[in-house]
Order: sequence, then C-alpha cells, then structure tokens
Amino acid sequence: MRKGDLLWTAALIVLLSIPFSPATGEGFLTATRTHPYLLGFVKVGILATMGELLAARITHGTWTRPTGLWLRGLVWGFLGLGFTLTFEVFGQGVAAASDHGLLPAAGGMWGSILLALLTSAVMNICFAPVMMAFHRVLETYIALGDGELGAIRRLRLVDVVRQIDWYSFISFVVLKTIPLFWIPAHTITFLFPAEYRVLCSAILSIALGVILSLAKRGAPAEERSSAAA
Repeated sequence: MRKGDLLWTAALIVLLSIPFSPATGEGFLTATRTHPYLLGFVKVGILATMGELLAARITHGTWTRPTGLWLRGLVWGFLGLGFTLTFEVFGQGVAAASDHGLLPAAGGMWGSILLALLTSAVMNICFAPVMMAFHRVLETYIALGDGELGAIRRLRLVDVVRQIDWYSFISFVVLKTIPLFWIPAHTITFLFPAEYRVLCSAILSIALGVILSLAKRGAPAEERSSAAA
C-alpha cells in the first residue's frame, strides 16, 4: 500500500470516527440539528471530494488531482444542501402519504423496512434524475473550462450540453444505477436516524465511485473512452 493510500484511508477513518466516537458523537448530533445546512455542505463536500480522488486513483493506478478539484468540492457541498432538504421532505412526505393510505403501510419491523424502501424509491425516481443531470452539467463546465473560473464563465450552456452523452446518462446512470444501487442503498440510509442520513449518502457516493471506477478499469479501451466522454 502506497503512502497516499494510507493517508486517504487514515483521513476517512478519522472523519467517520467523529459521528460515532463517545467524545465527539454528541457534538456531531447537536451541530447537525442546529446547523443542518452547514453540516450537510461540509459532510458531502468533503466525503464526495474524497470519493473523486479515490475514483481517480483506481482509474489511473496512481493518485492524481482531478481537474478543478476545489470547484468539484464546492459543487458537492452545494448538492449537500439539497440532500439535507430533500431527505427531510421525502422522509416526512412519504410517511404522511403512507398514513393517508396513498402508499402501502405495514406494522412492526417490516413496516419500517417497507417505509424506508418506499421513501428511497420515491426520492430516487422523483429527485435523483434531476440532481444527477444538474451535477453532470456542472462537472462538464468544470472539465471544459479546465477548472479555471475565467474559462468556465466564457462557456455557453448550449456547448456544454452538447458535450454530454445523454444516451449513456439515461441508459446507465438513470436506468441502471438508480434501481440497482441507489434505491437499495438509500433504503438502508432511511433506516438510520435523520441526523445520519446525509452522512450515509455521502459515504455511498464514495462506494459508487469505487464500483464505477473498477468497472471502467476492467473495460476495453474503447469502452473506457466512451465512459469518460
């Protein structure tokens, strides 16, 4: 294991120990309840950016800095604000819909699992495609502008949108990762207390990045080129 691998792993362990350590866990919960948006920005911004670094490490076989890494981190942080609101809206909304007979309901342990599954499914069907498309556009801006704000500001939206492989986005990102990864994964997320859900989602973004990077690394060269595009 290389030095960079050890440093990344150590950083992840330190960050994940904060919510669960007896010394810092209560402070984490208090901060999350008192400043939910700020903590959502920080949690997703840091962990998802670490996921970007790990994905690049797996894809290239060495630690490299993705283009516009700090801008990518800001974008993830901004999405963290959306996750903070969205998890609450869908968590409460699906529960209310179930109580009013608009969605199935069950009692006991299976009721909790069913509610978590329904919440994950509704959220990922209604919200995830829009969020993913928004993120794809922003990361394409960053890539085309080489991570430079001046160059990014000169880009036209029409040129950015034309660079995106929307067929791959719909056929793979939406129609495969949502039902096969995000709905099952967020079902587990919604079984956690509300204070841990955004954190869990950020961790899942790292896991998905690893999965996609491993798949890309094992694909033929022409497939890797298409995936990169």
